Amino acid sequence: MKISYNWLKDYINIQESPEEIGDALTQTGLEVEGISYVEKIKGGLADLVVGEIVECVAHPNADKLKLTKVDAGLGELLPIVCGAPNVAQGQKVIVAPVGTTIYPTEGEPFQIKKAKIRGEVSEGMLCAEDEIGVGQSHAGLLILDTNKPVGTPVKELFETGSDHVFEIGLTPNRGDATGHFGVARDLKAFYRRPLNVPNPTANKAKINKPIEVVVENTASCPRYSGATIRGIKVGPSPDWLQWRLRAIGLSPINNIVDITNYVMMSLGQPMHAFDADQIKGGKVIVKNLTAGTKFTTLDEEERELHQDDLMICDEKDGMCIAGVFGGIDSGIKDGTTSIFLESAYFSADSVRATAMRHGLSTDASFRYERGTDPEMTIPALHMAIDLILEIAGGYLASEYTDIYPKKVEPVQIQTSFNNFHRLIGVELTNERILEILNDLDIETIDVNDTTFTAVVAPFRSEVTREADLVEEVLRIYGFNNIPLEETFSAGYLASFDEKEPYKIQESLSLFLAGSGMSEIQTNSLTNPKYYEVLQLGGTPVEILNKSSEELGYMKTSPVYTGLESVRHNINRRIPNLKFFEFGKTYQIKNEKYKEEEILGLYITGNKHEESWLSESKKVDFFDLSRAGFAVLHHLRIANFTTEPCDDELFDYGLCIKFNNKVVGKLGKLKTKITKYFEIRQEVFYAEFLWKDLLKATRLESEFNEISKYPEVRRDLSLVLDKQVSYNEIRDLAFKSEKKLLTRINVFSVYEGENLEAGKKSYALSFYLQDTTKTLTDKVIDKVMNGLIRTFENEAGAIIRK
Repeated sequence: MKISYNWLKDYINIQESPEEIGDALTQTGLEVEGISYVEKIKGGLADLVVGEIVECVAHPNADKLKLTKVDAGLGELLPIVCGAPNVAQGQKVIVAPVGTTIYPTEGEPFQIKKAKIRGEVSEGMLCAEDEIGVGQSHAGLLILDTNKPVGTPVKELFETGSDHVFEIGLTPNRGDATGHFGVARDLKAFYRRPLNVPNPTANKAKINKPIEVVVENTASCPRYSGATIRGIKVGPSPDWLQWRLRAIGLSPINNIVDITNYVMMSLGQPMHAFDADQIKGGKVIVKNLTAGTKFTTLDEEERELHQDDLMICDEKDGMCIAGVFGGIDSGIKDGTTSIFLESAYFSADSVRATAMRHGLSTDASFRYERGTDPEMTIPALHMAIDLILEIAGGYLASEYTDIYPKKVEPVQIQTSFNNFHRLIGVELTNERILEILNDLDIETIDVNDTTFTAVVAPFRSEVTREADLVEEVLRIYGFNNIPLEETFSAGYLASFDEKEPYKIQESLSLFLAGSGMSEIQTNSLTNPKYYEVLQLGGTPVEILNKSSEELGYMKTSPVYTGLESVRHNINRRIPNLKFFEFGKTYQIKNEKYKEEEILGLYITGNKHEESWLSESKKVDFFDLSRAGFAVLHHLRIANFTTEPCDDELFDYGLCIKFNNKVVGKLGKLKTKITKYFEIRQEVFYAEFLWKDLLKATRLESEFNEISKYPEVRRDLSLVLDKQVSYNEIRDLAFKSEKKLLTRINVFSVYEGENLEAGKKSYALSFYLQDTTKTLTDKVIDKVMNGLIRTFENEAGAIIRK
């Protein structure tokens, strides 16, 4: 956003240099990214002088050129070759002597050098108006009508003028500072100087024939103000107004449009002027049109409206996309004689959504998106009408229309002085805190020794909490005035979760990287064809403003983009891969958007690179399960269970449950999925619901003393029905013996000859330990007999002896 140094002086007395003002603005939170020097006339007409042509004859070697001798007040006549059709003896003209740099209206500046033109010496240049940046004409020399003596600097004949322009990187929360008045308000608080508040007087209507206004959508348009002016004459703006706009990068259009832009840049209140004679039915309606309605904007582009786009309409058609862009038919033209002037307060959310849908960013939407002042619509009308009547003539043909059904009330925030001291880190006096807030036009009431209530006007819509008030005081007091001590610490008002997700994620990332895995980050957008073919995940979210048809959906499964990375590396002869990714999936569920955070693990290829020390083997399901269980162990998640998983992703796999909820799954990706991505090797994949893992994470580890009594191992061989799983045997064992049984290990699984059909054999090791004494054979035998009875009675096991 561009702010003019000279323009600021309309609202506050400035004695400081532009650089000092830039530093002050940056300290107050309006970061100045650069300061540029601008001139009303490029180059300021430097080194150009008044000259008189004392001789003018034809060029001996060119029909269209003349040889002149010019008195430029330099003590001798300058020979100058000129091709202008109107050059003649006795004229006073603008001369650019050798060494002068001239700045044309169009094109780059260049320096005048001594030259030979068709064999004749030329020591300067006689200038047309476009050649020195004072006009557009190149029809001939600019002939001067002046009594000024030769040699007079030309800049004395023209109003040159210069300015310094601040480029401010305005943050989205500073809607109050989108105009020069708002910026001056911060300087007022910083320097403690009075503000020249604009106070234009209300004009009286000559007649009262208003344009009728109806606001159907008051949620998107809480306030709508306007007035009708007739008898105007559209034409160029006066020089001062054009220069003001050009200085901040706006091109003058005509006096009416220029005035609306001037008011917007002054007060931060966007305005729009409609040709009143083009408003069908003499009625303005603020409403939403049917989805799919076609509307052509000022840039001659036909747009298809969304049902939530707020429109300014007449009785038949749309005239303007509210707060964003005008229509091609309702704008101000050279023959316009009557206008309806709009000054409205539109919802920031509504304007932001519409501007994004249509890919539009205008000066008006820039301000409405950040939040304008609902109390500024009428003062802006006063200022604009004053200027229009002065510059374009005409008369006010209606009283003001002001539809404001529900006033936007100030926000009251109760706070304490102690919280200011604690959060700032410096104990300011109570008087200084109140002083800064009052200088920022934040009223303070109910003040006592410890607390007070701040009343925040609607123009500061982002100040809603106690912490916001502290920030307001701090930015004016000065961040640079806060000493940083070695023992510096900070306080906070909000409460925070004991678990810090980003720290847990960082710790796990380092753990996985240390175990040989590489982290990947993939796009949230994916190819719609993946979903159409594979149908993984829920109903996809389609992107409305696609940058590419291949990035038309938000991904419903991490597998889509994860396998793109796997394929990319395999195609570059890196087949042995171990990836992990923290990402998100997106889908529509019950007509609402659902976003899920996912941790994904990918393993494929060989366990390790080829080596003479050991044979390379391909990764398998157990390599993946070890990695998955290592994640749970690192997060100190215990008491989880596993069960076979029938999932759309896997040929086979396991589901991991915690508190009877599936929090993860792992397995071998289906061949049809990997084949679709042209991957010819097996890929093993694990997926965890990250938020559920965070909830289950324990922050502290538990430690137990190592027993000084020996652990005892006993083995059993069980013949079981094939449908009996190891999990069932494990659960039965710990149910039978809760005190002494510490762990179980499977060291053999057998199916085949010597076993009945439908049977399998497990060879299991059972580890027993008492932390208070050495186990005796009698105790051990009792435990093992209990286990045998449990397996026989509840699992139908046959004990092989």
